[in-house]
Amino acid sequence: MTVKQFFKDWTLPIAMAAGAGGYFAFHYAGFMSPLKPAVWALVEILTPALIFTQLFLTFCKIEPGALKITRWHLTVLVFQFLTAMAMAAVLIFVPLNEVYREVFEGAMVCLICPTATAAAVVTDKLGGSAARITVYTLMSNILAAVFVPVVFPLVETHEGLGFLPAFLKILSKVFTLLICPFLLAMLLKYAWPQAHDLFKRYSWIAFYLWGIALALVVGQTVRSLHNSTAPASVLWMIAGAALLSCVVQYWFGKRAGRAFGDTITAGQALGQKNTVLAIWMAYTYLNPISSLAPGTYVLWQNIFNSWQLWRKNKRDREHHRD
Repeated sequence: MTVKQFFKDWTLPIAMAAGAGGYFAFHYAGFMSPLKPAVWALVEILTPALIFTQLFLTFCKIEPGALKITRWHLTVLVFQFLTAMAMAAVLIFVPLNEVYREVFEGAMVCLICPTATAAAVVTDKLGGSAARITVYTLMSNILAAVFVPVVFPLVETHEGLGFLPAFLKILSKVFTLLICPFLLAMLLKYAWPQAHDLFKRYSWIAFYLWGIALALVVGQTVRSLHNSTAPASVLWMIAGAALLSCVVQYWFGKRAGRAFGDTITAGQALGQKNTVLAIWMAYTYLNPISSLAPGTYVLWQNIFNSWQLWRKNKRDREHHRD
């Protein structure tokens, strides 16, 4: 295996290891202490900038006519709503102790959390449809924008944002990181075709930009877990709930997609989550400890994505040899 092939197969695991290792190296480097606030502020700026750029490059490959709602979109959206509603019903109507409430809240956040804006990049790399997952990303964000400010205050009665501010807050996040790069790609397509074709030719770079963004996200996740004051037993239970949510959503998404001939796209649409947004939702409306669930979900989903990419690359190599 060549060095190039190694990095192609293991981009996501390398990014995750770099993010986790980079955090601990940075954390325990005493001479870096005065720079830590500035570095974390830079990370928070770089992450959305990288996501915007990688989505723009991916969207340069999309034809506007491919942006259509399909039957699996509706099937998966209903499943997402019903499973999140089931978790909410348990939390509202069943008396649970504090630990179990935190676990169920974490699972609910993982279920209602919308599709990651960068899911189009991984889906395209796996051979799915960037256009169809973009449609579902918008649909799932609208669902979350309505569900969260209506249902979450019934689960935890502490004061949070009102419906309209929360609705606009969620949609503003998706507009900036999903709609804007798409509009820019479409504008270039018709106003400056030569530049559009150039970006389209180099759209493969998007996946490696996602690797850099993933390293930053994992670094932030490890920081959150490392600084958590939750007992280890509670952390493991919440991480287990996140893992179960991840398995169920990828399984159902792929099963629903297979019925309509779009296994990869539907699986990524339901399984790959915008965990940064989920952490914000948990902190705003629920017990802050429940935010550890999406914090660990990002690790589970990218371990699975790494395996999927390795398997696809292996199949491709075997196909070329044949």
